[in-house]
Amino acid sequence: MKKEILMILSTVLFMTTLSCTQKAVEKVKPENVAIAAKHDTKATKLPIMSFSETTYNFGTINEGDVVEHEFLFKNTGEAPLVIISAKGSCGCTVPKWSTEPIQPGESGSLLVRFNSSGKPNMQTKQITITTNTEKGKEILKVKANVTPKSSIGS
Repeated sequence: MKKEILMILSTVLFMTTLSCTQKAVEKVKPENVAIAAKHDTKATKLPIMSFSETTYNFGTINEGDVVEHEFLFKNTGEAPLVIISAKGSCGCTVPKWSTEPIQPGESGSLLVRFNSSGKPNMQTKQITITTNTEKGKEILKVKANVTPKSSIGS
């Protein structure tokens, strides 16, 4: 008896599911499928942030020096490039960038200022750029061999 009830319930559940699926398929309009496909194609067109260099070495500098380097890039993608934010790995590394979108084929720059006060010896700092590229993040690095104040003029 239990097997028969279970079998009937299973059949009713299967039929209900099948009929709902068929009704859902009937509601899909071909023009909406075409619009969705077109939208998906546009979504795959993303900006690409292509840098001429991703690491810059300031060489040997004296502790307390403030040095800058401008990283150049080009949007080699198919959509406008937007830099959402850029952050240095510590407060001694400060990036500046344009908030305007960079159109496909156009170039831009990101200025990085490194303050070597209190940063003796070999230093490597990272700048993390949050963008609307496929990766979502781009990484730049600056390096410097900072001569400690106690060694300057010795």
